[in-house]
Amino acid sequence: MKLKSNSRATPAAVCAASIPLEKEKAPPKTESLLMIQNTSVKPVIVPENGGTVVKAFGEQITFKLNAVDTGGALSLGSDVVPPGGGPPLHYHLNEDEVFIVHEGRIEYYIENRWVELGPGGVVFAPRNVPHCFRNPSDKPARHWTVFLPSGFETFFGRCAAEFAKPGGPDMARIKAISSEHDIHYVQPSA
Repeated sequence: MKLKSNSRATPAAVCAASIPLEKEKAPPKTESLLMIQNTSVKPVIVPENGGTVVKAFGEQITFKLNAVDTGGALSLGSDVVPPGGGPPLHYHLNEDEVFIVHEGRIEYYIENRWVELGPGGVVFAPRNVPHCFRNPSDKPARHWTVFLPSGFETFFGRCAAEFAKPGGPDMARIKAISSEHDIHYVQPSA
């Protein structure tokens, strides 16, 4: 199907016209675990002001995608880091993390060194690798955080409930919640 430039074709027709049709093929003999997990996942569109806002550890994360949205594959959040803010040094047993700076500057500690990044800078923190970050400026900074697989949003939400209590959180409870989610805090090496 060729479309004229002044055609009033629907977007679906334009998209379909650009995709060559293939004969039906047998499914591959091996499938990745991710493909098997996501057989019932539907597309998700989140508007710019959408998502679930959660506040804990002095930060505010707007979770744009969660376990339900992605079939457990990942969670995505936009994190506002206040001046001087950031989590203590920690590692995850269950999640890999990807950080993508999109406003301001953020320092990341990984592999025993600090690296400062601006908009467009990316950090991959695999599970079991101690890491943390901090905002060195006097203005809020923002980064996207991708959690692979999902689940961090549940941990952060449980911690938010503790931080919202009058008088602040019971830090023993925060450590217990962290441990239940296989997130562990470590002392920086001297």
